[in-house]
Amino acid sequence: MKSIFIITWHTKNNQPLITSQIEQPLYKFLTDKIRNTPETFFHAIGGISDHIHLAVSIPPTLQIAEWIGQLKGSSSHFINKEIANQKVLEWQNGYGIVSFGTKDLKWVVNYVEKQKEHQKQNKIFARLEKTEIES
Repeated sequence: MKSIFIITWHTKNNQPLITSQIEQPLYKFLTDKIRNTPETFFHAIGGISDHIHLAVSIPPTLQIAEWIGQLKGSSSHFINKEIANQKVLEWQNGYGIVSFGTKDLKWVVNYVEKQKEHQKQNKIFARLEKTEIES
């Protein structure tokens, strides 16, 4: 049985680096990478200018820390080399991850996809916004 996870990571020093120019290419790149990971299921992606959230189901055999490191590294490389042609995106060290049961899938997807709205209305769940560095 695969668990559902919300994975969060922030930009370097929480700077507003995820601009409107790079948001969609970044989200598409990460979505494609996740969908190309065997036995992994993409549910949702969302975020604001200084962090992203992913909702995914992953098999218990996947080395999560290594996989997230690859997602972070390859996504910043893609944006900096292929999209911006300069260094515009850096990720902070660490990430946050919280697991959920399948009955929470609808809530998890809604929370991730509507990040901008939740942040504006200050309707966030602190536990889902932190990374291991901040804990």
